[in-house]
Amino acid sequence: MLLVRSAEQDDIPGVWLLPGGGIEHGEAPARAVVREFREETGLSVDVLGLREVLSDVSFLRSPDVLMHTDRVLYDVKVTGGELRSERDGSSDLAAWVAPAEIPGLPLLPYLARMLALPVEPEALPEAELTLDPHPTRRQRFAAYGLATDPAGRFLLTRIAPGYPGAGSWHLPGGGTDFGEEPTAGLLREMVEETAQVGQVTQLLNVTDYHNPRALGPERRTMDWHTVRVLYRVAVPHPTSPNVVEASGGSTAAAGWFEPAELADIRLNEFARSAIAEHAGGLPVR
Repeated sequence: MLLVRSAEQDDIPGVWLLPGGGIEHGEAPARAVVREFREETGLSVDVLGLREVLSDVSFLRSPDVLMHTDRVLYDVKVTGGELRSERDGSSDLAAWVAPAEIPGLPLLPYLARMLALPVEPEALPEAELTLDPHPTRRQRFAAYGLATDPAGRFLLTRIAPGYPGAGSWHLPGGGTDFGEEPTAGLLREMVEETAQVGQVTQLLNVTDYHNPRALGPERRTMDWHTVRVLYRVAVPHPTSPNVVEASGGSTAAAGWFEPAELADIRLNEFARSAIAEHAGGLPVR
């Protein structure tokens, strides 16, 4: 397995992890991993497929500072280049490591979990993510569900007035909280937006959406970039949908829809493409 070691100047020095790094604003996740892979290892790669989406919370150099990271893991194939270590970056060594040697290395928790190796549990204090109250640019990680019930109906939410896409129907889900796994965030959002209890059954895709002039309830434009993970969700015991999140949220209504009804409602592009690609297409009238 090809691993890189975090450099002394990195926030968490001396640990081993997979090649990769932060997604730049407006950058597609799959392009980011190709770019970061080349920067950290000197190798060119092609993305073969999506493997997993994980999150973790780590202590930085100061014991009072916590960092939440969402990680999109891809399978890749090396197509060229020559292995080298990163120059003046966040890692200081890139190396092929035999499977028998990996358990003896200090690994970031997400990699240990992925390889089914022991991870020392840490008691994490409560932490709030501090954001600029008047940002002009923001990047968000969000989880959404293509949710169906045993009758084959789709669960959708209608975007509230004042939010981008107001009045259109959307997939349930939204931004994850600090320290929250993507699947846990999705199921929480489903309860808040629809009062439905779901079960995540499959990871479907990771995409991104970039709107440099998004206009929300603040009534000022913002350069907005969202990385979106999409899951298949089953709702085995559907009930009447009801929005239970606090007033002023982005969801105005929720509902179950037969497949034939989808042609008669206004779906946003994300919901439309997800249903078309992963649920057998949309009805045409």
